[in-house]
Amino acid sequence: MYSKFDKFVSARYVFEQMSQRNDASWSTMFSGYVRGGVYPEAVELFREMWWVQGIAPNGFLLASLVTICSRWSESSMVFQGNQVHGFVVKFGFLSDVFVSTALLHFYATYGIMLSLRRLFEEMGEKNVVTWTSLMVGYSSNGDPEEAVNVYCRMRREGVACNQNSFATVISSCGLLEDQLLCHQVLANAVVSGFELSISVSNSIISMFGGFGCVEEASRVFNRMEERDIISWNSMISAYSRNELCQESFRCFHYMRHSKVKPDSTTLSSLVSACCSGDNLNGGGGVHGLVAKIGLDSNVCVCNALISFYADAGKCKDAELLFREIPEKDLISWNSMMSSYVQNGKYQVALKLFIGLLGTSKIRNHVTFASALAACSARESLNEGKLVHALIIQAGLHKNLVVRNALVTMYGKCGIMREAKRIFQMMYERDRVTWNALIGGYTENEEPKEAINTFILMRQDGMTVNYISVINVLGSCLIPENLQKYGRPIHGYTVLSGLERDSYVQNSLLTMYAKCGDLDSSKFIFDGLANKNVVSWNAIIAANAHHGSGEEALKYVLEMHRTGLEFDQFSFSGGLAASSSLGLLQEGQQLHNMVIKLGFESDLHVINAAMDMYGKCGEMLDVLQILPTPKDRSRLSWNILISGFSRHGGFQEARETFHQMLEEGPTPDHVTFVSLLSACNHGGLVDEGLAYFSLMNTDFGVSPEIEHCVCIVDLLGRKGRFIDAENFIKEMPVAPNDVLWRSLLSACRTHNNLELGKKAAENLLGLDPSDDSAHVLLSNMCATNGRWEDVEIIRRKMKSIDITKKPACSWVKMKNKVSSFGIGDRSHPQVVQIYEKLEDIKKLIKQAGYVADTSFALHDTDEEQKEHNLWNHSERLALAFGLINTPEGLPLKIFKNLRVCGDCHSVYKFVSGYIGREIMLRDPYRCKRLNCNEIMRLLISKTLKNPNRKFLLCQFTECNAFEWLSDATKEGKEEIRSSSTTGCHGCGGTSHWVKDCPWRVTKCLVEGRPGQMKLQISKQDGTKRKKFLKCQNIHCNKFIWLIDVIQAKSRDREKKKMQVDVKVTIKMNLDDFVKDFKGKTNIYDESTFVRMIVMFFCFLSKQYWILVICSYVLTR
Repeated sequence: MYSKFDKFVSARYVFEQMSQRNDASWSTMFSGYVRGGVYPEAVELFREMWWVQGIAPNGFLLASLVTICSRWSESSMVFQGNQVHGFVVKFGFLSDVFVSTALLHFYATYGIMLSLRRLFEEMGEKNVVTWTSLMVGYSSNGDPEEAVNVYCRMRREGVACNQNSFATVISSCGLLEDQLLCHQVLANAVVSGFELSISVSNSIISMFGGFGCVEEASRVFNRMEERDIISWNSMISAYSRNELCQESFRCFHYMRHSKVKPDSTTLSSLVSACCSGDNLNGGGGVHGLVAKIGLDSNVCVCNALISFYADAGKCKDAELLFREIPEKDLISWNSMMSSYVQNGKYQVALKLFIGLLGTSKIRNHVTFASALAACSARESLNEGKLVHALIIQAGLHKNLVVRNALVTMYGKCGIMREAKRIFQMMYERDRVTWNALIGGYTENEEPKEAINTFILMRQDGMTVNYISVINVLGSCLIPENLQKYGRPIHGYTVLSGLERDSYVQNSLLTMYAKCGDLDSSKFIFDGLANKNVVSWNAIIAANAHHGSGEEALKYVLEMHRTGLEFDQFSFSGGLAASSSLGLLQEGQQLHNMVIKLGFESDLHVINAAMDMYGKCGEMLDVLQILPTPKDRSRLSWNILISGFSRHGGFQEARETFHQMLEEGPTPDHVTFVSLLSACNHGGLVDEGLAYFSLMNTDFGVSPEIEHCVCIVDLLGRKGRFIDAENFIKEMPVAPNDVLWRSLLSACRTHNNLELGKKAAENLLGLDPSDDSAHVLLSNMCATNGRWEDVEIIRRKMKSIDITKKPACSWVKMKNKVSSFGIGDRSHPQVVQIYEKLEDIKKLIKQAGYVADTSFALHDTDEEQKEHNLWNHSERLALAFGLINTPEGLPLKIFKNLRVCGDCHSVYKFVSGYIGREIMLRDPYRCKRLNCNEIMRLLISKTLKNPNRKFLLCQFTECNAFEWLSDATKEGKEEIRSSSTTGCHGCGGTSHWVKDCPWRVTKCLVEGRPGQMKLQISKQDGTKRKKFLKCQNIHCNKFIWLIDVIQAKSRDREKKKMQVDVKVTIKMNLDDFVKDFKGKTNIYDESTFVRMIVMFFCFLSKQYWILVICSYVLTR
C-alpha cells in the first residue's frame, strides 16, 4: 500500500520490521522501488537479498532488474544489463518468458538490434508478448519495415495477435507511408474484432493523421465509446501534423471539458501545432499553462518548447529554456543543436556539440546529423571531417541517416567527389540519399550531373517525390538549360501528377525566371488556384532578381491587398526590387513595415535592407542598421564592403575587410569581388593585384571570372594594357563577354585602337549580336577622328539589325517618374527645361567649365559637338530636377547607361555652384556629388610658407582657401582638415572629405618623390586649361584643374610670382581691406575696384555695401 502511494520510507520501515520475509515480501518491496523509479535503492535491495541473505531470485525479480537497466539513464547500464543477461543464462531463467521479454525490451531500448534478434531466435517459448516486443523494438529503432516482416512471420506461424500487436504494426505501416498495407492490416484487425479496442483505435487515428486523412481520423475518434488520454493526444497530434493549429486547440478545449487532465504528450503536441501554424502567441500561452500545472521541468515538454522557439526564430528563449532544464536528456541536447543550426549559428552549435562530448551521455545518429548540419558551409569543411571521424569512432558510419547527412555536408562544402564516394559506398539508399546527392550537384551549379543522378534515381526504381523535382529544377540556371533540361522535367511533373504540388509549382515558377522566361513564370503564377505566401514570394523574387523590379513591387502591393501576412522572404524580395531600381522611398516604406511587423532582427531582412540603402546611396542608413560584428553573417560583411566600394570608399572597404578577418567569418569569392571592385574604382592597381594574389594563397578562394574581370578593368583603367593582355592569357578561367567589354571600354578611354579592335573581335565572337561591342568600337574610332570607320561600323549594325540601346535618365518626385531621352522635347515643361539648361551653361562657364567634346561622337564642328553634349538625357533630367525641387534638398537622378565624362563634370560644377548634393546613379556606380569638390588641393610657393598645402576654391571669382596641416601615418603622407568649414567666399558649406582623390600631392617614380606644380596648357584643344604637373624629371603625371584666379604682378620679368595671402574664413571685412592694402603695393585703385566687382558676384547686397563703406573710410 505504501509503495503504491510512493511512501517508500514507510514501506521500507514495515519491510524491515517483518520477522519473517518470503519471496513475495522481497518481490513486493523490489517492484515498489522499480515502479516508483527509485532505482538505486532497488539495486541495493537486490544485493542485500542475494549477497547478504543468500536468497535466490525468481523470474519476477530478474525481469524487474532488467527493467531497471532499461529505464535508468546511466551510461553504464548497457554493461550492467549484459551482466544481468549472463546472470539469467547462468541460473537458467532464459526460458522464462517474462525474463526473456524484459531482455528483449532492454536491447530494444539501447538499439542493440543484433543482440535483440539473436536473443529472440534463442528463445524456446515465444508468446504473443514476445513477438510484440520484437516488433516494438524494430519500430522504435527506426526500422518499421522489419517490424512488418515480423508481423507477417508471426501470422505465418499461427500466433494470434492481440491489441498491442495490431497497434504496433499499424503504427509501423503508417511510418512506411504505405496506405495499401495499412488498410490490409486494418482489415485483419477488424476481422479479429479489435477495431474498437482503445489502443488499436489510437494507432488508427495516428495512422490516418500521418497520411493527412484528418477526416477519417476524426471519424474513428468520434466512434470511440471510451477514450483515454492517448486517444485525445493522438487526435491533437493528427491535427498538429497537418498544420491545423486551430483544430488542435479546439480538440484540447473539448478534452479539458471532458475532465481529462493533460499530460506532457498533450502539451508537446500543442506546442508542435503552434510550430506548424506559426502561432507565436499560442505557443507562449501553452508555455504559461505548462508552468501553471507544474510541467515546466518535464524534459519532453521542454524539448518541444525548445523546438518551438527555434522555429519562431527566438533562439535566445530556446537557449534560456535549455539552461533551466534540471535533467537534460539526449533529445534536449539534439533539439538545442538543431535550434542553433536553424538560426544559422553554426559555430555555437559545434561548441554545444563539444560540450555534449564532454558528458557521459550516449550520442546517437540524430546528434551527429545535427553536428554535420552545422558544418554545412565551405569554411567548416575541416570541422565536418572531424565529425566524420567521430562518427566512424562511434560506429555509426553505416547508419542511413548519418550517411545521408554526410552526403549533404560534403555537397554543401563543395566537395562533390567525396559526397559521390560516400553515396557509392552505401549498400542501402533511400529517397533522402538520392535527393541529397542531387541537391549537392544543384548547390554547386552542376546541372548535367544533377540531371544524370535524377535519371539514375528513376532507373534504380526509387520513387521520385516533390523534393527530388525541386532539387533538379534548381539546377537549371541559364537559358541554355531551359530547353535541354527544364521543359522535359516540367513535362515529367505533369505526367507524374507532381505538378499539382504547391512546392513544385513554385519551383517551376522560379526555374523559368532563372532561365530568362518571365512570361512562363507569370503564366504559372496566374494559373495557381490557391496562391499562398510561398507563391507570392516566388513571383516577387523571380521579377526582383531578373530585371523586372517594377513588376516585383506591383506584386508586393497586390500581395498586401490580398490580406496575406508578409514574411522575411516577402520583405527580402521587395527590398531587392527597390534596390535594383534605386527607389529609396519605396524601400523605406518596406523597411517601416519590417519594423512594424517585428522582422527588424531577422538577419536576411537586415541584409536586404542594407543592400537597398547602399544601392540607393544612403551609406549612413546602412551603418545605422548594421548588426554588431558578432551577429553579422558573411553576407552582411559582403554588402558593407560592396556599399563602400560602390561609393568610392576604398579605405573604408579595406578597413571593413580587415575587421572581417579579425571578427567575422572567412571571406568568400563574393567578398573579394567587392574588395577588388573597390580597388578598381579607387584606381589602386598594386593593392588590387596584392589582394588577388592573397585570395588563393591565404584564403583558398579560387579565382573566378568575376575576379578576373575586376583585375582586367583595374589594369585597363590605368592604361596598363600589356599587363592586362598577359593576365588574360594566364588567367585560370576562360574570358567571357563582360571581360572583353571591360577591356574594350578601357581601350576607348585611352584611345588604344589596336587592342580595342582585338577586344571587339573576341566579344563579337562570343555574341555577334552584342550591341555594346559595335557601339564602343564606333566611339573609339570617333574619338580618334576615324569617321570612315565609324560609318562602316554603323552601316554594319544597320545591316544585321543591331540597334544601340537608347539612353534614358529619370527623376522621381511625388510618386511620379519623369524620364528623358537624348534631345527629348516631349515633356510638358520642355521650354522651362531648355531655358534652365542655358542658365546652367552660363553659370558653370563663368566658374571655369570647358566642354570636353571628345565625348561628342559625331563628325561635326566643335560648336555642334558642344550643342550635342547639352542634349544628353542626364542634363535634361538635371534641369528638370532643379526646376521642380526646393532649394537645398538633395537631388537624385538615374540613368540606364554609363554617364559620360563631360556630364559628370557638369554635375560637379552645378553641385558646387548651387551648394546642393546631387546623387547620380548609373548601372555601374552611385556617385554623390557635393560642395566638397569645389575645394581643390594646392601647394604654397611663398617663402613664408614653402610647400604648405591649402584648399583653394575653384570658382573664378573666389579666392577663399583653408590651410591644411600635414600628418604622418604608417610612413605615408595623409592630409586632414583642420576644420569643417567650407568656402565662405562663394557660399560653399562643405568640408574636406577623407577620400577625396585630390589629396594626392606627391608622385612616386622609382622611389623619388616629385612635387606637383600649377601650370597652364598651351595646346589648342586645352588652351589656357590649368593642371598640376609633377616636377620630377622622370615622371609625366599631371592632373587637370578647374580654372583658378592667380594674382598676377605687373612686373612680368620677375622669375616667379610670390603670393602670400593671410586669410581666415571668418575674417572681418574691414580688416580684410586694411590687410589687402598693406600687402599689395603692386595694385592700383582700378585693380582694387575690379576685385570689388568680382566679390559682388558672390556676396550678398549688404556685404557689398559694407565693402564700399570700408573702401571709402580707408581712402
